[in-house]
Amino acid sequence: MSQIKTGLCEECGKDYSEIKTLCGHCGYSPHGEAVMTKEDPHWKCGNCGRTVQAQQPPEKCPSCGEVCDFKNVSCYLPECGGPGNVDPRL
Repeated sequence: MSQIKTGLCEECGKDYSEIKTLCGHCGYSPHGEAVMTKEDPHWKCGNCGRTVQAQQPPEKCPSCGEVCDFKNVSCYLPECGGPGNVDPRL
């Protein structure tokens, strides 16, 4: 388990104390640092269209700050680049 951080994230600007489970942008979790891998899905915010790569969709969008529906827009076919890429059709 990693140490709980304080202050603002240099990557996404969010206050670490506001992150309850996992930050979809930087991967920080108060329960341990999440490591993003090429296999982690890409999630697209239904409100602003921001795409983040994380194991699970974030609670709130790191861009618009809203609680939104996130759609998995990962590519799973060779035609769009395969795993680790965003499917441009979605």
